[in-house]
Amino acid sequence: MLPPVEERAAPGTAPHDAALDLPVQERGLAGFRLYWWLSMLIVLGDQLSKAIVRAALPLFESRSVVPGLVDFTHVRNAGVAFGFLNDLAVAGWAKTTLTTALAVMALLGIAFYARHVRREERVARIGLSLVLGGAVGNLVDRLRVGYVVDFVDVYWRGWHFWAFNVADACITIGAILIFLDLLLVSRHASHPVSDR
Repeated sequence: MLPPVEERAAPGTAPHDAALDLPVQERGLAGFRLYWWLSMLIVLGDQLSKAIVRAALPLFESRSVVPGLVDFTHVRNAGVAFGFLNDLAVAGWAKTTLTTALAVMALLGIAFYARHVRREERVARIGLSLVLGGAVGNLVDRLRVGYVVDFVDVYWRGWHFWAFNVADACITIGAILIFLDLLLVSRHASHPVSDR
């Protein structure tokens, strides 16, 4: 028995998977519609920058980059983004397990959201790719050594922002792009209801 006319695919169009709301040819990794090359570049750049900091800058030492504004300071973050949970009083393995679980949950959230991004949503795709690359870059550190290397220290007089790294910067920029895509792109706006 054929489905009702409104549910049938138009002649010449690709078959459609209603459960995933994705064309059959876009299942698998292609269905996530991310810029995989961008995510991989972020992971590589993040890991390379951290390796340079470990090799060139002893723990807790600083080098001025922009005097009075930016230093490179080698610190270890056993918490999550921007030092959150860094001072949590639990055993090292328990904190590593907790922060790793949070990172994996974030990656699952990214995967869920990426499945619902349309191909034409370029800003959201770039944002998700940045977030994915940053999340994987920090997860590699957590799995390998149990902490993340942070080194960018932005400050003004006596005020210091939380130390961060390339991965953190990409996650933040990506989240801003996703937020802007959700708020500012016209297709997300409510359509006015016409009077009848």
